[in-house]
Amino acid sequence: MGAMFLAGCSTVGQKTAKPIQTISAGDSRFRYEGRFDFADANSPVVIWQASRLSINFEGDTLTLLFSVAKAQNFFNAQVDGTTTIVEVNEGTPPKGTTFAGLGKGRHHLVLFKRSEANAGSVHFNGVQIAEGAKVWAPASVAYKLKIEFFGDSKTVGACNEDGNTDQWDNRRTHNGALSYAAITAEAFKADHRNISVSGMGIITGYVEVKAGEMWNRIYPKASSPPADLNSWTPNVVFVNLGDNDESFTRTHNQPFPESFTDGYVSIVRAIRAAYPKAHIVLLRGGMSGGMHSEPLNKAWKDIVTQLEAGDKDISHFVFKYQAMNHPRVAEDHKLAEELITWLKQQDFMKSYL
Repeated sequence: MGAMFLAGCSTVGQKTAKPIQTISAGDSRFRYEGRFDFADANSPVVIWQASRLSINFEGDTLTLLFSVAKAQNFFNAQVDGTTTIVEVNEGTPPKGTTFAGLGKGRHHLVLFKRSEANAGSVHFNGVQIAEGAKVWAPASVAYKLKIEFFGDSKTVGACNEDGNTDQWDNRRTHNGALSYAAITAEAFKADHRNISVSGMGIITGYVEVKAGEMWNRIYPKASSPPADLNSWTPNVVFVNLGDNDESFTRTHNQPFPESFTDGYVSIVRAIRAAYPKAHIVLLRGGMSGGMHSEPLNKAWKDIVTQLEAGDKDISHFVFKYQAMNHPRVAEDHKLAEELITWLKQQDFMKSYL
């Protein structure tokens, strides 16, 4: 394993640092919510956007411990309700990992991965707190609803804190915590997973991996080990794919993929096989580009007809609002409001309201 990253190292001439203790990431008092790589229980890999980990602790300071950062990783770190951004990028010292001046008493930490899986991953090694300070497991949450999103950049929250122009060099402005997916989940106080990859298509797209190759994997790549789909099962699954198949082929002067409909149907049926009791919602739209595509519109109608005819627990929803670029935060709120309003009217949601 690579070197562990720490923040707040002492400097010669300063006062001697107070004794500290390390709480390993494998400590049972940490709560993990999301799809992690737990091959090493003491150094789990944080991969997917919307993955969360939390713990309660006492003492005036806390330092997050990471190692083996791949590419870019940004987190929202919330301590006692105050949120700051933690940055752990490959080849540079981590930023924002030490919290001081917290005061005496008991504190609550929630770490939320805001940047997407395909932009980077990092090992979490635990926390350091004052020697003798205690930690506790957070209070258990009895979620009435568990939801899972499969999608692309719209669902990730890509570019939603950018200015007028989409940018991909610095993922700090790609905030999955304010994606329409996260906002929708919060409205229902739901536990949620966001298994989405920017640029990904059913048949083709701007990244190598295809949706059918990674929806059930630990990492966003075809070679990844499979995820344990039995340890956490959603009540409602949302699928929002297809725009990249249309955009990529159109911009490269290629015909729309003939196998798109069959590919989409195949993925949804695989999801159904994995989650036989879930309600599946096929989502369409959110960005204006693909909404005016005749081949995509035709394929979408065929997909909905095929899937809904054979499965009473599949339905569809089309967003009215369409962002010109990737949705910004205000637009994510508009999309979420549409989806939330529709969901509250559906029979399959009655037991979760």
